Amino acid sequence: MNTKVLHKISYGMFIVSSKDGDKINGQIANTCFQVSSEPPLIAIALNKNNLTHSYVEKSGVFSVSILTEEASFKFIGIFGFRSGKDFNKFEGINYKIGETGSPIILDYTLGYIEAKVVNKLDVGTHTIFIGEVIAGDIFNDKKPMTYDYYHNVVKGKSPSTAPTYIKENK
Repeated sequence: MNTKVLHKISYGMFIVSSKDGDKINGQIANTCFQVSSEPPLIAIALNKNNLTHSYVEKSGVFSVSILTEEASFKFIGIFGFRSGKDFNKFEGINYKIGETGSPIILDYTLGYIEAKVVNKLDVGTHTIFIGEVIAGDIFNDKKPMTYDYYHNVVKGKSPSTAPTYIKENK
């Protein structure tokens, strides 16, 4: 099987954030999609080893900040290639705390969605969290970054914790 065909599935680029008490964390994610209109529900997929996964599991809430094509590789790297266990990802970042207590990124985002977890599904390395949308807004009309744009224009790679990571055969 040519596993690269999986890279042809269309994805967006998001920062999923959550909280654990007064601590906050966020991570890059490429999986967020609407699964129901009444009530409005979205799904996200997070690697079980990521700190944000732990925060969503504990708090039962999350936010999704939708990245624009203007987001730089350096900015994406803050949330995508370093662990919040060792580094404060929000230092120097414009954000606000939303209705759920989850942080909402204001830099390089076109809008956000906040959700309360109503269900989850164990899918191996990841958990799919289903969240009921409780808040959201649009900041501007800039173009959302797609995963294809991230790979082909930004020249970004998929970390080993991404659901789309494909181990290269040598």
